[in-house]
Amino acid sequence: MTSATPRLHRPLAGVRVLDLTRLLPGPMASLALADLGATVDKLEDPSPGDYLRNMPPIAGELGRTYQVLNRDKRSLVVDLKHPDGAALLLRLVRGYDVLLEGFRPGVLDRLGVGHAALLAAHPGLVVCAISGYGQDGPLARRAGHDLNYLARAGVLGVTGPEDAPPAVSGAQMADVAGGAQWAVAAVLAGLLQRARTGVGCVADVAMCEGSVALAAFALSGAMHADTAPTPGTGALDGGLAVYNTYRTRDGGAVALGALEPKFWLAFSAGVGWEPDFDALMPGAHQSALRAKLTALFATRTRAEWEAFAAAHDCCLEPVLAPHELPGDPHHAARGVFFPVIGDDGSAATCFRTPLGEGAAVTHTAARPAGADTVAVLREAGLSDADIDALLGAGAAVQRG
Repeated sequence: MTSATPRLHRPLAGVRVLDLTRLLPGPMASLALADLGATVDKLEDPSPGDYLRNMPPIAGELGRTYQVLNRDKRSLVVDLKHPDGAALLLRLVRGYDVLLEGFRPGVLDRLGVGHAALLAAHPGLVVCAISGYGQDGPLARRAGHDLNYLARAGVLGVTGPEDAPPAVSGAQMADVAGGAQWAVAAVLAGLLQRARTGVGCVADVAMCEGSVALAAFALSGAMHADTAPTPGTGALDGGLAVYNTYRTRDGGAVALGALEPKFWLAFSAGVGWEPDFDALMPGAHQSALRAKLTALFATRTRAEWEAFAAAHDCCLEPVLAPHELPGDPHHAARGVFFPVIGDDGSAATCFRTPLGEGAAVTHTAARPAGADTVAVLREAGLSDADIDALLGAGAAVQRG
């Protein structure tokens, strides 16, 4: 790709998103929509609001995770349990193209602002409902978290190690890949459908179902096998020594992914081994090869193996620690990480989503709760007298 190649540049400019979600799945989805150019307004309840606001580590008055996930969004505080707050939401949605919500099914209906009510107030609204198990079905109202969705989706069922319960991932796969990313796709599809029909819709994004696709390779084989495979013994879940992680001499780690013959050949030639292509097939012989590779990788430091990988095209990468990511030469060249300065002067290290432009565009820091309530209400056509009434005793809304 050259500098003259047309690139994706804020295609959602002019699209307005009202985000009622908290924690990780919804905020990640609205972050991606913001990176695509949408205007995102985050609506929270007065107490506690988004729990991530107060989750350590804290800088100033905001948790760092909250700062990273909620840059480039405005903040308003509306109590949807207050009759005036519910009525206000139905008025506000008329000015938005998209509404994201992450409540358990039935909650918005009890508040009088369910999906039918939202579409009645704004027939062109695209509602994206992110939930654990979907808007219907026997588990629709069941509580859950990332780990639970991965369990019921079969992802943990194909996860090793062989001789222990499934490992817990360091990444929230169901929340992000099973929820947020499908939500972004659903919003884009909903906007496209509305452009054709003029009518809004409700997109039902279940994180459990979204997670099934994460294990497509393993599940598609396992569900059609005569006998269930043992987790941790498959080609991509730890069964192959050539597709695994290893400690280096200095206590670091590397990831070897030499699945194809040409990559295993390149690795073997680089370390002076005669290539044995049985290494690419599962079986009892993998245990001995894993021990051999473990001993080999322990003879050099991580930096030495990085130099080896630069000289030999064999799918070998260092396992980077979080603090190393911003300074990694590849990430730096791609502009993946960039600082966003908060009101207190501190810098939050943020990342661009794959469709965002990072430091190439201007970013705003995550806002204090309710900092933009008045501005959003004015844009919705409320008079100062109306706003003052809503901000009174027993208020339905709050300003920062």
